[in-house]
Amino acid sequence: MKLLTALGVLLVLNMATSSRLVCHMTNWAQYRPSSGKFTSDNIDPFLCTHVIYAMSTINSFNELTPIEWNDDQQFTGLKRLKNINPDLKTLLSVGGTVNGISPFIAMVARAENRATFIKSSITYLRTHNFDGLNLAWEYPAHNGSPEQDKTRFTQLVSELYKAFEDDAKENKKTPLLLTANVAAFIPTIDRAYEVQKITLYLDFINVLTYDYHGHWEAATGHNSPLYSSSMDSGTHVHHNINSSISHWLVNGAPAEKLLLGFPTYGRTYHLSSSATGLGAPANGPADAGPYTRTAGFWSYYETCDYTPSANVGWIPEQQVPYATYGSSWLGYDDKRSFSSKVQYMTANNLGGAHVWTLDMDDFGGSFCSDGAYPLINHLRMSMGFPPKPTTTPAPTTTRDPIADFCRGRPNGLYENPTDKKTYFQCFQGNTYLHHCQPGLIYWDSCKCCNWP
Repeated sequence: MKLLTALGVLLVLNMATSSRLVCHMTNWAQYRPSSGKFTSDNIDPFLCTHVIYAMSTINSFNELTPIEWNDDQQFTGLKRLKNINPDLKTLLSVGGTVNGISPFIAMVARAENRATFIKSSITYLRTHNFDGLNLAWEYPAHNGSPEQDKTRFTQLVSELYKAFEDDAKENKKTPLLLTANVAAFIPTIDRAYEVQKITLYLDFINVLTYDYHGHWEAATGHNSPLYSSSMDSGTHVHHNINSSISHWLVNGAPAEKLLLGFPTYGRTYHLSSSATGLGAPANGPADAGPYTRTAGFWSYYETCDYTPSANVGWIPEQQVPYATYGSSWLGYDDKRSFSSKVQYMTANNLGGAHVWTLDMDDFGGSFCSDGAYPLINHLRMSMGFPPKPTTTPAPTTTRDPIADFCRGRPNGLYENPTDKKTYFQCFQGNTYLHHCQPGLIYWDSCKCCNWP
């Protein structure tokens, strides 16, 4: 179902660089008020190479199951995006916590439970046109049996990998992608992962290089610093991106499978003295943002409302900005810090970037006066991706000779009645001719290239 690797406009986007730009969306962002409301309909289909839908869970029968009442509708929206951009890959994330306990714990404990989960996952992903599964295995060892959970996670990913391969062969489809969101803190890495083993089976690994500091601490610290600072002491000297990535690499993770995390939000503090710099005394979070409505962090678009009247500073040691106004302190990311992190990512030959999240960038372009998705678009450009398609076909695109085919037609994919090995893509009134991979033909019933 997912063999839509066309030789048109979008192949250029994905093949021009070996890097991936993976963007998360959350199914709870739909409940934010007014301009903060976000659904799959708000996604730019050409912005990212992969979109990960968060979050699903595991029910008491050890089956993959949705959480929100309208997840199916959101999945339909993601499918529409793939009709516009056939090279966009979508994955479903599973994990989180239920009453503070990871839903993985009971499932991974027994082989038969894992088998049930794996079977249900394949069925669910294929039914809803996903290209893969993302395992949000971040904190299970905190509430399970650490050594057993560590081994069982390896068993889970190896069994998923084999089942995905078997499913692909049996049904003559491309194997589902298998990825994971993993911890950045060194003690958790050591406790939760058999690094060399799990990386054999995962297509890529999203390292959660953020939430290093927050209002739970008694002094200000940055959410996502690139390096340590002179203010750090004890274990805090490792609360930074460089320490996390270095530890994954030293433990045997292939650099090309590690994706660096880029947050589109910042962490806030309530200052408790006249000091305003890094390490200033603090007591709890600043007021919740008007749209995200959660104490302790602000989205980037909320930050745009805050920084014009704030005192903005830069932390040279850590290559990140901060801002203060009154008793509020904010450590956040901007274009400059994103550029520094891309340089780090490139220097270490990492496999790309992942963003948390699409819905906390200025996705509508109404807050920052810098267009839609200003941070992620800057990240995309900094990573060397070519310009996104516009209504004018790119020079590398093969324009279909039937120039008027798409005139008046909705965006989407259409069969070419004269050649089953090709198909048309209509986008904003333009006609593009795409080619299936060798041996495949286009099936309009699934909007995909598949075996004859």
